[in-house]
Amino acid sequence: MLIMFGAIAIALILIIITFGEDNPLERFISLFLEEADDEEPVENKSFSAPVVEMATLIRKSDDRLRVIESDGNVKLVDEYYELTFVTRKGRNIKIECSADAYEKIPFNQQGSLTYRKNKLVKFKFYEDTVMDSD
Repeated sequence: MLIMFGAIAIALILIIITFGEDNPLERFISLFLEEADDEEPVENKSFSAPVVEMATLIRKSDDRLRVIESDGNVKLVDEYYELTFVTRKGRNIKIECSADAYEKIPFNQQGSLTYRKNKLVKFKFYEDTVMDSD
C-alpha cells in the first residue's frame, strides 16, 4: 500500500514539473534556445532599423567582371564589394558596400559602423565619415 502511494506521489510530482505553470524543465530548455538566438546572423535583425556597433575593418573582398570590347572600351560588370568587420565582442560581420566606400575605408581602423541588414550605411572613424553611395 505504501509503495502504491509513493508511486502516485512521484507521478504527481513529475506531472507538476512537466506541465506546471512555472516549469523548471521549460526554463532549462529555454536557456539553450536563448543562447542560440544570440548567434543568429545579422540578416535576421530588424529590416527597417539600422544597427550601430563599434567595429574594426579586417578584410576587403570584391568580385568584378571586366569586359573589354573590340573597340577598346573597358567596363566592369556585376560588381560586388564586401567589407568584413570585427566587433568589440569578437563577432565578424560581412557588409556589402559601394566601390567608393570600399576604397575609402582603411584597414584596421576602428569606428562606428552603421548598417541595415547586410548593407553599409556609414562608417565613422577618427579622420573621416564614409557614407555608402548605393
